[in-house]
Amino acid sequence: MKTEAKDDQQSASATALIDAKITELNDWRGETLARVRALVRKADPEVIEEVKWRGVPVWSHGGIICTGETYKQVVKMTFAKGAALDDPTGLFNSSLEGNTRRAIDIHEGEDIDEQALLALVRAAIALNTSRRRG
Repeated sequence: MKTEAKDDQQSASATALIDAKITELNDWRGETLARVRALVRKADPEVIEEVKWRGVPVWSHGGIICTGETYKQVVKMTFAKGAALDDPTGLFNSSLEGNTRRAIDIHEGEDIDEQALLALVRAAIALNTSRRRG
């Protein structure tokens, strides 16, 4: 029980840090990060929010699903095991050369294909949880 309480406390702290980051950005990047976050949470209401690597939001379920990095010109969603995921709508547009990760760069004013992103997040969760069982 103590571990579970500690995990809940860390998750609440990470959630607060992500909230603060979105507020601090105060521009299209904050709005985009908030939308991405809402979609990840919609895809998996049980997702665990963490903050790693100097303040990068990380969403996990059975392992890292994806991160939400913010740069001057782009909000980047990096999927930890993206190379192993089917991407029928072609959302992945960055980090395509590696054998493991794949990313989606979202620029100012770009639309997000919400249904495709929900499917990708759910596929990442399925991959994470299937590997844990098998």
